[in-house]
Amino acid sequence: MKQTHTPRLFAAILLLAVTIFGAAILAVRADGPTTEMVQFPNGSETVSGYLATPAKAGRYAGIVVAHEWWGLTDWVKEQTRKLADQGYVVLAVDLYRGKVTSDPEEAHELMRGLPQDRAVAELNSGLVYLVGRQDVDRDHVGVIGWCMGGGFALQLAIHQPHLSACVVNYGALPTDPNDLQQIFAPVLGNFGADDRGITPADVHEFENTMQSMKRRVDLKIYPGAGHGFENSTNTNAYRPEAAADAWSRTIAFLNKTMR
Repeated sequence: MKQTHTPRLFAAILLLAVTIFGAAILAVRADGPTTEMVQFPNGSETVSGYLATPAKAGRYAGIVVAHEWWGLTDWVKEQTRKLADQGYVVLAVDLYRGKVTSDPEEAHELMRGLPQDRAVAELNSGLVYLVGRQDVDRDHVGVIGWCMGGGFALQLAIHQPHLSACVVNYGALPTDPNDLQQIFAPVLGNFGADDRGITPADVHEFENTMQSMKRRVDLKIYPGAGHGFENSTNTNAYRPEAAADAWSRTIAFLNKTMR
């Protein structure tokens, strides 16, 4: 009798486990952020963006995301969702208008073809879109960017003095004192010691100037890390420990300045 019923019993237990486990997966997915591609005006043009909102209805601080020179990649979308998981309404603006690449030469050409004033205007339009949403606390909106987008994040902070926070990850640092005086948002920065584009000397100069102007700035330089060290899809540059620390710093900073 035991040999006859054991397979049936095992099958029933297995079916129950699969059912419970499957339900758990569905529950996790149901609790995840809602995502969609949205469009919003920028003057006479229309700009697109990847929007992620927390699963639970409410009113949240908003974050504009400026992508790397690769474009609005899956990795950038992943960061957007992760920020939404932390309780933010997040919009990654598609500055390349649908173009994405993994080829450095093509990325360089795409970046060269993107005027700074247009990029800042489109990020600002994304900001306007966010603060116009019913689920966004318009008094708490920030910006975050990586690589090319890190530089644009600072440029948006220059043009939008009422931002609550600005996070720059190995992005170009402005040097004009007239520009720096326009940055009133607290700035968090994560940089690599081996970055040949944005060097430690550049970081220290920016930090010293900002501090002399009594601006709130928190910059960290990671030994053994170069440009792009946070992007897990960039296998040559990726530094897991530094990336994890930079992410923890980012979340702590946003929770402090945006709540």
